[in-house]
Amino acid sequence: MIKQAIIPLAGLGTRLLPLTSIVQKELLPLNGKPNLEYIMDECIEAGIKEFIFIVPKNRPTIKKYFFNDSFYKKIIKKKKQNKNLKKIFKKIKMYQKMIKFVYQNKPNGTGDAVLKCKKYLKNEHFLMLLADDLIIKKNCSKEMINLHKKTKGSVIATKKVDKKTLSRWGILGVKNKKKYSFSINEVIEKPKLNEAPSNYAIIGRYILPKKILSVLKNQKRGKGGEIHITDAIKTLIKRGEKFYGNIFKGEYLDSGTLEGYVKSNLRISKL
Repeated sequence: MIKQAIIPLAGLGTRLLPLTSIVQKELLPLNGKPNLEYIMDECIEAGIKEFIFIVPKNRPTIKKYFFNDSFYKKIIKKKKQNKNLKKIFKKIKMYQKMIKFVYQNKPNGTGDAVLKCKKYLKNEHFLMLLADDLIIKKNCSKEMINLHKKTKGSVIATKKVDKKTLSRWGILGVKNKKKYSFSINEVIEKPKLNEAPSNYAIIGRYILPKKILSVLKNQKRGKGGEIHITDAIKTLIKRGEKFYGNIFKGEYLDSGTLEGYVKSNLRISKL
């Protein structure tokens, strides 16, 4: 049963400067709605009941966005007939009940972010999403949860990418491929073309086992001095843990760069 979702939000958003010098990247609007809310709404539709946000203590922007009741109440009191504002506040209140915060004061990698959630994780598996990666038109999280129910294994969202770009991605080894899924027998982070086991890339959605915490606890730092979730996944695969690739049916949008953010805005505005 997948009821919790971890969303790391401690990154600096340097690829989106100068916008992120003022607004945290996950709150940048896409057609009038923050990037983060698209991710949350996808999760809620898939049955998620609780979010664990990993944020730095010295950047309270995310917390203020979701927990700014006095501001809304003051405006609503002045504009009593504004039904749209009341609707927005009602949705914010719904989110509030679902959010817990943990703190990562230095961006030490996704593995370190997951490790900090240890005391809140309740079930054997949980969902983790990267807020830069939007998937529209079809609910990727729901597809992944359905695949998890069938296989009882862990799941990673994936899509085919151009072979020329393989060195930008985490790449999966493919075994027993079906139309929309396959068994994962290898994970290589940003490989050279001749080292890549396939052209199926990791996109920012994971269903992970709680036992990954014990791997992360003893894991050495990898590239860039960070603790990478992909290194822990590689260790679990070697130990016989079942991982599956979900070839999602939706459309992928990368909102983590200036060019990608502009394109994502244009694409979502046409839906």
